[in-house]
Amino acid sequence: MTGSDRFLPHATVATVLEKEGKFLLVEELSQGRQVLNQPAGHLEPMESLIEAAAREILEETCWQVEITAYLGVTIVNGANGICYLRHSFVGRAVDFDTTYRRDSSIIATHWMTRDEIATSDIPLRHPVVLDVIDQYCAGSAVTLDLVRQL
Repeated sequence: MTGSDRFLPHATVATVLEKEGKFLLVEELSQGRQVLNQPAGHLEPMESLIEAAAREILEETCWQVEITAYLGVTIVNGANGICYLRHSFVGRAVDFDTTYRRDSSIIATHWMTRDEIATSDIPLRHPVVLDVIDQYCAGSAVTLDLVRQL
């Protein structure tokens, strides 16, 4: 198999943040339509998955967080034809940074209950958004010891 034939999925991170029964979501544009998603994005060179998760939350929501647990990896075949290995985490909101400016690609942020998310007029970017919230609610998160970097 040559390098050009090799399957190279994109490594991404996303984080479930819950506060008083509500989950933090971002409203963004994806392929020309408004959608809801967890704060999420791509792993950058020389960055750990945990660092990437915390960075993406800050960039998209202005929240500084502590990443506290791991919800696992999901293979997401995007509508754009790209395969993503989506690593989902749990985080705890620590501080809202009033001096930070979120990414221009984010339309708004919303704290929503699970039911509000499920019945929102704004569609989910992918069914994985609600799936990882359900995993979190079911207590499926595991220790961060499972996420290693050597």
